[in-house]
Amino acid sequence: MRIGVAKEIKSDEYRVALTPAGARELAQHGHDVIVETMAGEGSAFADSDYERAGARIVTVDDVWAQSDLLLKVKEPIEPEYARLREGLVLFTYLHIAADEPLTRALVDSGITAVAYETVETDDRRLPLLAPMSEIAGRLASQAGAHFLEKPLGGRGLLLSGVPGVAPGRVLVLGGGIVGYNAAIIALGLGAQVTILERSIDRMRHLDEILSGRVSLVMSSTLQIESSVSDADVVIGAVLVPGAVAPKLITRDMLGVMKQGAVIVDVAIDQGGCVETARPTTHSDPVYSVEGIIHYCVANMPGGVPITSTKALTNATLPYVEEIAEHGLAEAVARDRALARGVNVLHGKVTYAAVAEAHDLEYTPLEAVLPPAPV
Repeated sequence: MRIGVAKEIKSDEYRVALTPAGARELAQHGHDVIVETMAGEGSAFADSDYERAGARIVTVDDVWAQSDLLLKVKEPIEPEYARLREGLVLFTYLHIAADEPLTRALVDSGITAVAYETVETDDRRLPLLAPMSEIAGRLASQAGAHFLEKPLGGRGLLLSGVPGVAPGRVLVLGGGIVGYNAAIIALGLGAQVTILERSIDRMRHLDEILSGRVSLVMSSTLQIESSVSDADVVIGAVLVPGAVAPKLITRDMLGVMKQGAVIVDVAIDQGGCVETARPTTHSDPVYSVEGIIHYCVANMPGGVPITSTKALTNATLPYVEEIAEHGLAEAVARDRALARGVNVLHGKVTYAAVAEAHDLEYTPLEAVLPPAPV
């Protein structure tokens, strides 16, 4: 199979979808790997690194036109819509439940769109979202601590405190991978940490692995209203796989928060869990609403691309190899987790949460892609 790697053109996105090490693995299995020139520059990979690994360097036109399977990190943005085409399999983070124009562009093009974030195992793990969730969670606490500084608009508080001065309070909404990693870094910074979570079993697990160092509280609207008033940093870490994030913090709740407190909405890729959230970039990461600092960077791991690119390739490469070796039809027949990643196929929306978000018809994958012999 001819596997292409496109250069990311979204603002402040420095990751690349495949490392030279990954390219070499694919090339050794007989696949033709083509990489858009300068695609790896932001992650400290030169074109020559890919060429030594057995890949060919091509233009942007060639990587989109010649690939059978195209690897990206972020969803296509409007200038790339015209490049979407029937017969191409696109494998990337899509988050299309929060992006109707892209959803319609994918449907109209006839492309096959497979989303990293909805590849889901039978035990409900999200193996391709997990590494970026780990990174985003850790960055969230760093960002919260940073933007608490007074010159940046924050309260002027040191999260760790000092002897004789109490530490700051971090509230984490959601105890999944993002929330757990946010808590680890917040604890490391010396903050007092509270996690709101809806699963008692998950809270028991967090209590065990975090050795009782965080407060674990059942999440409810009333509890959120009460907890945000005490928090210096609020981290939105909720996820409904493939669907729009629920709005847990309303505009009215901002009125009870401390002036200069920081909200970090990690769920912004899926529309955000804060009513007043809107996507920002690494170049212009924050804005203020009613005196509350909002950090809503939609590609947080893109700020640490060397780490993120390596972590992403570690997770995605086995699935790329499956598709490349067997073709998409047989690959999804062999692997139900990968099948759940198919969001759009032959002009049909094959992921229920996406169809519901945009009031489009949902078509089960098996109705569009008959099972292939395995």
